[in-house]
Amino acid sequence: MFTKHLLYLTSDQLCAYEWAGGRLIGGTCFVNNRGGIDDFMDYIDSHHRAAPVYLMTDLIEEDFQRVTTPHVGGSAGRKLLQRRLQQQYRETPFRHHEVQGRDADGRRDDQVLLSALTNPSAVQPWVEALEQLRMPLAGLYSTTLLSEDLVHKLRLRQEHLLLVTQQSAGWRQSYFQKGMLKFSRLTPAIDRDGNPVDIGAETAKTQQFLTSQRLVGRGNVLHALAIVPAADSAALDAQCEDGAETEFHFLTLESVAATVGLKTEDGKARELGAQMTEPLLLAMLARREPASHYSLGAWQRYYKLWRARVNLYAISTALTLSCAAWTGLNLWQQHQAEGDSARLNAEATQLDRRYRAVMAEMPPRVTSTANMRAAVSVERMLVTQSATPLGMATVVSQALEGTPQIRLLQLDWKVAVPTAAAPAPGQDETQAAPISSLVAGIPTRAPQILVLEAEVSGAQDDYRNAVDSMNQFAQALARHPRMTVEVETPPVDTRSSVKLSGKAGTQVAAPGHAKFTLNLVWKP
Repeated sequence: MFTKHLLYLTSDQLCAYEWAGGRLIGGTCFVNNRGGIDDFMDYIDSHHRAAPVYLMTDLIEEDFQRVTTPHVGGSAGRKLLQRRLQQQYRETPFRHHEVQGRDADGRRDDQVLLSALTNPSAVQPWVEALEQLRMPLAGLYSTTLLSEDLVHKLRLRQEHLLLVTQQSAGWRQSYFQKGMLKFSRLTPAIDRDGNPVDIGAETAKTQQFLTSQRLVGRGNVLHALAIVPAADSAALDAQCEDGAETEFHFLTLESVAATVGLKTEDGKARELGAQMTEPLLLAMLARREPASHYSLGAWQRYYKLWRARVNLYAISTALTLSCAAWTGLNLWQQHQAEGDSARLNAEATQLDRRYRAVMAEMPPRVTSTANMRAAVSVERMLVTQSATPLGMATVVSQALEGTPQIRLLQLDWKVAVPTAAAPAPGQDETQAAPISSLVAGIPTRAPQILVLEAEVSGAQDDYRNAVDSMNQFAQALARHPRMTVEVETPPVDTRSSVKLSGKAGTQVAAPGHAKFTLNLVWKP
């Protein structure tokens, strides 16, 4: 965690602390004049110039006003509050507003607490010195506004609470109503006569003012809680007497420091800023890093640049770690891949060795692998390309189903291949002619011829029926686009130059039926 500069500013001086490793270190104070500012610049110049600065003020010139504004949301509501702030505090740039709720009835207006540092000249010289040194000023804070966090941290839930703390600037009395700050005043620790201020009397004055402002009603009890060192609690208890509308409570500074978790440079209670409360608030400020209470405008530009630089460093670190992790993952995957590759290579070598051993035990091959592959290819081509009677038989079967009076007698199927005119080279006339490759369907399928012999069953001497049945059967065959049908022998010879012969009728003997012959040619 980087070091932080914590500055505590009062009307008389500025005290510089450092926050490092969760501990509050230092406490060097500088007088509020030109010489003190020069010494402060030398101090900052020699102590971690790049560290962010948190400036906390504890000034008498801090004003608090309670107003009600119309309830407006969004950017319009923010602009309305900024205009109201500027109207209330025109002479100072250090202004703050806090919306604390809404009215219970009526228009339900917003209840807003306005505050400002009404004497900007008490702050500007120190801010300008930081600007001149180009220090990253994170924010300008108020001890009073920061004490709200202390009230919540200590779990103080009284409806009317007056928190009394002793700080370097004096006694700070802050009034809280239901945990929300309403008013605060700072009184010197020493009066004009040089005597310590009577806390009981100052509390009575504050209660009277709160009653006049109708913040505390008649009959309501004001709980005054004082945070004091254990050594001073007895003396202060003697000054504070409970009344009908006032109850005093005390918390030791040491117990509150333990609750907040304050750690000093040497871990001893005597280092608590000369027994003051501001170290508690500074520790809370360093841990929480809230947004600036009072606006700084252009005085905060170096902090924005510092924050951008830190973010860039963080992004660069994250990218570097991501790239390193990605590189490590890739290297691990490469190692795994190399291991897998080595294992697969070893397995391949072992399998290759086993294959050679098995092949060595096998008898010599009849032929080569290429010839076997060619033989398989030829076999597959013969299955798909060679001529078979199955196709023509299927067509004939379909035609017979449409003409049940036709009865098939005989089929003669063959492949139509050209006849070799002369013997092949090296072959004499006594040797058989070679078979054409068309029979095997190489290079294309050859035409097929089917001689079909059938007879017609019908009434005796019904020649017309026999001829019509044959024609019907032939037409059924000819419907196939690749089939050509030729009538070789009709059942009845109807030529005028030939004597009518033949028989028709239902006879038991087959020769008594009208027979016919068809030549079928299948062209692929």
